[in-house]
Amino acid sequence: MIAHKVKVYPSKIHLPKKNQLAWKIAEIASDNAKLNKDAIEMVINRIIDNASVAIASLNRGPVISSREMALKHSRKKGALLFGVSNKFRFDCEWAAWSNGTAVRELDFHDTFLAADYSHPGDNIPPLLSVAQQNKRSGLDLLKGIITAYEVQVNLVKGICLHKHKVDHIAHLGPSVAAGLGTMLKLNTETIYQAVQQALHTTISTRQSRKGEISSWKAYAPAHAGKLAIEAVDRVMRGEGAPSPIYEGEDSVIARILDGKKALYKVPLPRKGQPKKAILETYTKEYSAEYQSQALIDLAKKLKKRIQNLNQIKKIDIYTSHHTHYVIGTGANDPQKMDPNASRETLDHSIMYIFAVALEDGNWHHIKSYTRARAKKKSTIKIWRSIKTHEDKKWTKKYHDPNPKKKAFGAKVVVTLKNGKKIVEQKDRADAHPYGSRPFKRENYINKFLTLTKNILDKKESARFLRIVQKLKQLKPGQLDMLNIVVKRDKLKRNFKKGIF
Repeated sequence: MIAHKVKVYPSKIHLPKKNQLAWKIAEIASDNAKLNKDAIEMVINRIIDNASVAIASLNRGPVISSREMALKHSRKKGALLFGVSNKFRFDCEWAAWSNGTAVRELDFHDTFLAADYSHPGDNIPPLLSVAQQNKRSGLDLLKGIITAYEVQVNLVKGICLHKHKVDHIAHLGPSVAAGLGTMLKLNTETIYQAVQQALHTTISTRQSRKGEISSWKAYAPAHAGKLAIEAVDRVMRGEGAPSPIYEGEDSVIARILDGKKALYKVPLPRKGQPKKAILETYTKEYSAEYQSQALIDLAKKLKKRIQNLNQIKKIDIYTSHHTHYVIGTGANDPQKMDPNASRETLDHSIMYIFAVALEDGNWHHIKSYTRARAKKKSTIKIWRSIKTHEDKKWTKKYHDPNPKKKAFGAKVVVTLKNGKKIVEQKDRADAHPYGSRPFKRENYINKFLTLTKNILDKKESARFLRIVQKLKQLKPGQLDMLNIVVKRDKLKRNFKKGIF
């Protein structure tokens, strides 16, 4: 790996494109490096993971609406929609929109955390949709996904967006564009322009993740994927992009991020070096913000130690800067303590999540978020007794560049009414690659079977799991087999009239 330095240059200084970050990304995408065996297997795991959460969310409001929009954009030789019969095809950008929303809705797929946040699995729906429409092979799709993960993970390591309240999809647009470039075997120049266009169009604020968090949280990554598809389409027709998009005098960095004195170091693989960043990412065992995963495990453990939860006086959680200020009391967001808050807000409240997990000794992707569950008096009592604190020790662990040392946990101190203190701490979630029981293929399959139970018939479930594990062998045009179909009467509709 090399550390590529990124800074702002005044317009009077010509920065050769080959020294620009967007060009470096494009070089990675156009480099036909040898594939890593473990990376291939992990791609399959994450396609299974995406399918799990997408099928489980098919009848949730935002997913129904996104599907209705896609249904209005049929295309004879287009892409497929999750849940919908393969007889019907749609524009790949709208399939990516609908499928991407389904994947993101439950906040239950993979994650990577470093200088910024990400859900790299968001790359898969737009790549799969374009692959289906363009009759690509399983190997083409594999290579595209590996590139997309590589780009997003390394951007997340090097450039912090949330510091400036910019949503993390600003790293997703370029990664999708790069992944599409690899998959479609585009040249470096074309990918370079597409990466720049994709970044330019995917800048938005983090208000989508604060206050009254709306369904846009589910739509946002799908929108970035859709915009990236459009960007690639335009540049394939010969169009250019704002340049240099990262380093220019009025660029994203200069005007939106750290400003004209900024200096970032983005790690990038060398030419010919296998792309393995996907192996640094991790999926969720529980349907909640990733920084809550280890804390849910901790809550389950503490429940066994606390005989009477009514005796709790207060709970203090000592954790990283990110956890405290984004999903903790450091956010100074009253919505995170409100029983009437949306599901999207509740899954970004570590206070709520910890209280429910402590009471129930478990976590459920639906039951843990019901209105009745949030309004339970005993839960509210525990919930409002919780306070988070930044501990620089945990912040340091969070940012450790060594994947084996990087940690997203916390120390929890439960103070009882009699003054007794019960203390537990945990570095990583049990399911983390370096946790006590890392997720393997069998765990991904079990997650799929659990989340799709009573939605998929057994034959369709078995068919998908058999096909996806043969991804590398799928020939051009066979990626349609990765679509999962449910019975028509199991798909809810939204008949409200829109524009389309």
